[in-house]
Amino acid sequence: MNWETHDISNQYDELTDYNLFATDAALREAVARAGAGWAGDSLASYGGKLGAAQTWQWAAQANKHEPEFDAFDARGRRVDRVEFHPSWHELMRMHRQAGSVSLAFQNPNQAGRWTAWAAHFYMEGQVEAGSMCPLSMTQASIPVLSKEPGLWARYGDKLMSNSYDPRDVPIEQKSSIWIGMGMTEKQGGSDVRANTTTATPIGAGGRGGEYLIRGHKWFFSAPMCDAHLVVARTADGGPSCFFVPRWKPDGTKNPVRIQRLKEKVGNRSNSSSEVEFQDAWGILMGEEGRGIPTIIEMATYTRLHCVLGSSAMLRQAVVQAIAYARQRKAFGNVLAQQPLMQGVLADLALESEAALVLAMRLTQAYEQGDNPAQHVWKRVMTPAAKFWVCKRAVEAAGEAMEVFGGNGYVENGPMARLFREAPVNSIWEGSGNVMCLDVMRAIGRDPQAAFALLDELAEGAKDDAPVLAEVAALREMLGTDPAQLEGLGRRFAQRLVLSAQAVLLRQQAPAAVADAFIATRFDSQWGRVVGAVDTRKMDVQALLQRALPA
Repeated sequence: MNWETHDISNQYDELTDYNLFATDAALREAVARAGAGWAGDSLASYGGKLGAAQTWQWAAQANKHEPEFDAFDARGRRVDRVEFHPSWHELMRMHRQAGSVSLAFQNPNQAGRWTAWAAHFYMEGQVEAGSMCPLSMTQASIPVLSKEPGLWARYGDKLMSNSYDPRDVPIEQKSSIWIGMGMTEKQGGSDVRANTTTATPIGAGGRGGEYLIRGHKWFFSAPMCDAHLVVARTADGGPSCFFVPRWKPDGTKNPVRIQRLKEKVGNRSNSSSEVEFQDAWGILMGEEGRGIPTIIEMATYTRLHCVLGSSAMLRQAVVQAIAYARQRKAFGNVLAQQPLMQGVLADLALESEAALVLAMRLTQAYEQGDNPAQHVWKRVMTPAAKFWVCKRAVEAAGEAMEVFGGNGYVENGPMARLFREAPVNSIWEGSGNVMCLDVMRAIGRDPQAAFALLDELAEGAKDDAPVLAEVAALREMLGTDPAQLEGLGRRFAQRLVLSAQAVLLRQQAPAAVADAFIATRFDSQWGRVVGAVDTRKMDVQALLQRALPA
């Protein structure tokens, strides 16, 4: 007797085997607009590799088979080693060989180099986010380490290398290296000034001098990096920044003892750890007592990476939701043709493109270096964007999961991983409140730059009355008593980002996108739930076709 009780129909897998670059009109336009057309062919090739079913399988395997920590080898020798599944190494090799660490710094005179790099990072983050952590920290360490002549002379070529060398051996033996960070301690979290880890000079000390570091880090990412930038206090009590390798110059293992790997909600492919420094050897970067400005320079770049990473998650959420809704049938029609679902998908599409244009505008500010006109975008808009875009990714991931119904809430497939992954960028490199305080501090230090930014947005808004009104309201808020303004930090950052996104979309996106964004985001009823928009004020089909060609 045949006991099969049902046929499998109206069931569709998540989208794979597609080109992440070729299907993303907004990304292609951003690359061309920044003068990075020279990278178009390689980005298209890379987009195909990233979208291949094999790459998605590696991503799933790297998260299913999590890193494993071995404190000792078989004979009891301390090794502090983290073992990764082969799929992790395939992803890391792919990213490194594509130039995703070095591209922004390879040719200082190449226009669009930062945008080309950002396109790599943005596509990579759509497939697997855990491998973005060591990639982000290593890329962000380049401008910091390049200011230390001794360290750069020894390790610069290995940082800029596009080869992948996974061996746990002294840096001198490696063709390429990865750099991590060690800031967070249990008693302080984001308050790095509360750190108690100490550094004692060996000899005279001073910039480029040797120190012994003793203490503990509550979050240490990622422990298998070849070196870490670590914040510790010197004798005068000032926080300083140190370059701490896994191996000492004499070829012995540096006593940075891994105590455990963190069991995280998401980001499971990546190893985050808790460590103890037992007089670990390190080199002082910069001057004693100037560790926070040094490490914050690195964090400024990693915050940009958080914006790009969450933009990537927003993009993947909308791509998967649209692709599925165009196939799945319910109540007599495919989901994508049903008015309520169209509102959800259109809202997600708007959120995704708005995040991308803002992230790409920020990368241009980073490319232009110390240009005073761009400094306010780096200093004010980066933390504001991190606050807002990263939080929007959390909500969008949940909404996209819901498009799949119960199928989205199971582990078999990328939607559950996307949902677990989404909160991390809001937390790492400074939580939402820390970002908003950073925005307020930056404005307090240079209010004229903030007013100049608002002038720029007002000029870009042209005849869009809702945007002009919002910019005027932001200008009025800056006149608030400083004691009260801090409490308005989240409100100010949100409104600043929405204004900037509206202006950028008006300047760069098709009218259908800009019109719909402004009509929804400046509606007093918007934001209570994704999809609660007036679809009568937008060309839904144009938005969905742009987001993912049918």
